[in-house]
Amino acid sequence: MRIGLWMIGLSAAFLFGCVGDAFDLPEDVLEGEGALVDGNRLSSNALALNSLALNSLALNGIAPNKLDAQSLAAIRDPTNQGELARAFVRYAVGCALTTSQSISFSWTDASNVVHQETYPGELGIAPAWATGPLDLNGQRMVSACVAARVNYYQVPVLLSLRSMEAPLRLLTGARELIEFPDVEGAFWGNLWGASPAIYTCYNSATVANSRAWSRDCATGHLRDDGTIEECGMIDIVGPCSSVCAALNGGGQYYPSCVEKPYVTGSASTKLVITTALP
Repeated sequence: MRIGLWMIGLSAAFLFGCVGDAFDLPEDVLEGEGALVDGNRLSSNALALNSLALNSLALNGIAPNKLDAQSLAAIRDPTNQGELARAFVRYAVGCALTTSQSISFSWTDASNVVHQETYPGELGIAPAWATGPLDLNGQRMVSACVAARVNYYQVPVLLSLRSMEAPLRLLTGARELIEFPDVEGAFWGNLWGASPAIYTCYNSATVANSRAWSRDCATGHLRDDGTIEECGMIDIVGPCSSVCAALNGGGQYYPSCVEKPYVTGSASTKLVITTALP
């Protein structure tokens, strides 16, 4: 099993405290606590660092086929495009694969130096990607997860990723809900669709908190002139109250959002990832 050192350093103290007191929370939340404690508490959880650069969402030739080095030629590119592709794959692997899975490959830079890379899984959203193509649900969930981890400032921030979809539904425990009480917003879409698109919305009540934590991609980066700048291709569609169902009973996540916000009568999708901050 491979675990990122950043996860040990930043999450271990928090996670080892997860087995303590009972809390006055809904039953499904307490069941989630058990699922977290029974798993690998260092990395089988819904906490993730986010510092992916805005332009790394461009896929640079990365198709949703089997996740191996032979099918991901873009990650061997020694140019800046290759650097962006590797950043995207590192975060996508963290979202998709479990802690018992990883992808390893090598690439050669312009000075003919060989670099060995290993990217470990963390959240297990779409573990079948290791052996075959991402199905449509996998494409959407990995897309939402990666978009949730984009950071305008490219600084690491610890956040809670939540969804009504497994496994994130089971990984958000009671302690985590207390330590990360402010729901920031939601992310959904498909980076691999015929017309790639990622949408986000914000929780109007927590905009100031998100910006205080240097998290601007759901709320929009506030320019000096008062206008809002989006995070690359992440399309801010407004407050979540206008495009998503109300937060579930435990206040954990948005159960669904309008799949195509600009299409009148669009159906809703449950393939949504909600983010929360301290």
